[in-house]
This record gives sequence, structure tokens and C-alpha cells, in this order.
Amino acid sequence: MSYGQGGPQSQWDPWKPHSQQPWNSGADDGSPDWAALAEASETRNKRRKLLFIAGGGLATVAIGTAVAMAVVSANGGDPQAGPGNLPASASIPGSATATPSFAPTSAPPPLDPKDFISSAKKDTAPLGPGTLFPDARLTLGETVYEKGATADTTACATAASGTLPKILTDNGCTRLMRVTYTNGGIGVTVGVAVFDNAAQAAKAKAQTDDRSIVRSLFGKDVKPFCDGAFCRSTRNAYGRYAYFTIAGFFSGKDVTKKDDKVFGSGDDLAQFTVNQIHRRGQAQASAAAR
Repeated sequence: MSYGQGGPQSQWDPWKPHSQQPWNSGADDGSPDWAALAEASETRNKRRKLLFIAGGGLATVAIGTAVAMAVVSANGGDPQAGPGNLPASASIPGSATATPSFAPTSAPPPLDPKDFISSAKKDTAPLGPGTLFPDARLTLGETVYEKGATADTTACATAASGTLPKILTDNGCTRLMRVTYTNGGIGVTVGVAVFDNAAQAAKAKAQTDDRSIVRSLFGKDVKPFCDGAFCRSTRNAYGRYAYFTIAGFFSGKDVTKKDDKVFGSGDDLAQFTVNQIHRRGQAQASAAAR
């Protein structure tokens, strides 16, 4: 159905699809109104610009939100995050010159083994001939020594002779342990006198002389020796221990300065004894450190 000039007309909207475009009513040749078309085109351009500006603002907000989310994620997303979530020190400004605020520490000095064998209060490990002289056979250098009889007494004077009994008694000897080792026709008895402290042992040793002798110990397949013959003796002290040796021949022959084997045997066993006393201190120091 069509309408005449006096009837209703549809109004053209440039933004509405399929709307009828206006024509100049003053012209009967049916040509379009170019002025109206130009005005409509300018209106559309203005609206596009407004949409572009509004869209750019929304994009900026979206990008800002994404950046903010990325920053939170890099820090673990936890506002209470501890130092473990900080970036590496190389990325922290000024970290290259940072210095620790705590004082440096150092390991304590090692314990002295001699401290533990210088006083009865610290020297509490089991003690006896079997702990100081546990092996049935010793190899010292190129010499092999077989272990013989052992003895242990609290009556120190009974295991000594010459000037030694009085020295041990006067300085408070509490125990005297003995052991004999053999090497062919040579016997060596080691005696270890125990005191309460190192000062007593040192004083006792200082008072000894060439007649301060520990008695030789025989038995258990060990024949008597140094019983009336001249023998070679030594004496010394370490910690709360004074230790003595007497060495001689089973044949009853006197020892002379030419008898290197007798001197060497006495020196070997004396050195072994002090080493054993020191090892006792080392073991107790190590246990205390742990």
C-alpha cells in the first residue's frame, strides 16, 4: 500500500536499518537531498569518535587491572608473605652492600684430654689393669711383647721397694696397678700409681731417686726376675698418674749399660703406658664434647 503526499510519511533515521531516506519535497525530479545526507554523515562520524574514546578508556582500565593482578601474583598473593617470598638479593636495591646485623660466631675450642686425667673428679671412666693394658700381645716397633701377670692394690706401698713406699704413702697414692710383659729372656714390669690430682703425682715423682723402685711382678708362666740382681728402672708422671718400670733378665744376670735390649724394652713400655693414659683422656674429652 502506498500513501499520497498528504498521507503519513516514515521518518528516516540514519542509525535505523531499512528506514526510508528523506527526499527534498520541493523537487519533483526525485533526486536526493545532498545537504541532508552530508549532515547525517557528519553526525555518524561524531558518534564513532565518541565510541572510540569510551572504548579506549575501558581498555586502559582493563590493562591496569591486569597489571595489578600480575604484581599481586609475583608476590605470592599473600599480604602477610614472609622473607622467604622476597625476590633474589641481586634484584633488591642496595643488597650488594648490605651487611649482617648479627655478631659472628665461632666453634668452641676443643677440650684438653689432660684436663680429664688430672683430677679424680673428671677422670671417671672405668679404670684397671685391663683398661690400661688390654692386649695380650704388643708390637712396638719391631719388637713383640707378650703380656704376663697383672696385679691391682690400694695398698700402694706393698707393691714398691726402696724409697718409693714412703713417697707413695706421703703423697696420697690411692691405687697401684702392675703388669709384666716379656720379650725372650727379658721381663719388664710396669707400675701405675694413682693419685687424686696432678699436683700430688708430680710431687711424688719429684721426690723419687734411683732407689725408688716398683716391685717386679711374676707368675702366670713368668719366672721371677730382678729379685736380687741389678735391673734398670724408670719413673715419670702424667696427669694424676705416676708410672714406673723395672726391666731385667730372667737368668738373674745384672743389667749393665751395654744391655741395649733391656733399656729399649723399658723405654718401649714406659712410652706405651703414657700413651695409654693420654688416650684415656682423649676418650673422655671426646665423650664430653658430644
